[in-house]
Amino acid sequence: MYDGALGDLIEELGQLPGIGPKSAQRLAFHLLAADGSDVERLTSALHRVKDQVRFCDVCGNVSESERCAICRDQRRSAELICVVEEPKDVLAIERTGEFRGSYHVLGGAINPLEGIGPDDLRIRSLMSRLQGGETKELIIATDPNTEGEATATYLAMLVKPMGFKVTRLASGLPVGGDLEYADEVTLGRAFSGRRDVDS
Repeated sequence: MYDGALGDLIEELGQLPGIGPKSAQRLAFHLLAADGSDVERLTSALHRVKDQVRFCDVCGNVSESERCAICRDQRRSAELICVVEEPKDVLAIERTGEFRGSYHVLGGAINPLEGIGPDDLRIRSLMSRLQGGETKELIIATDPNTEGEATATYLAMLVKPMGFKVTRLASGLPVGGDLEYADEVTLGRAFSGRRDVDS
């Protein structure tokens, strides 16, 4: 509908997850009307994120150094590893204040329809971490949807024969929902009521 720079901006904004055509148009017009310094700060923040933010070498969480703040924290228990799909899930769990172990971010979930298999996730690095000998329990906190359940079942099948306790977050999370949208109380209850995973 719009040509030139404005049309290009609307098209690029529309590529972002959760942004439909109307939202992209609204954001584009907001940026068009915004003060130049506001747009410069946004541009600078985008460039800094691309230049400075990376994924933790240990757990896969977002970080500005080789190891994230959680992996550097000596007070965290190495005996518990909580496996999540995305870095945003780490933040959701941290907000509950219920968990003091470490994390492992898979970078997604098994989804054959999208062509995502176990080799496309950070499962090999998880298996390497488990061979370190400190871990006693693996808590699987993948999303309670079809892909998350498939990933949890696959992980349990791999890990249980190694002798680790494998648990899954329990009640409180709706099936088909995403961790990032769960409130702290619901997620906290799900964490404290986790259950064993049958392989």
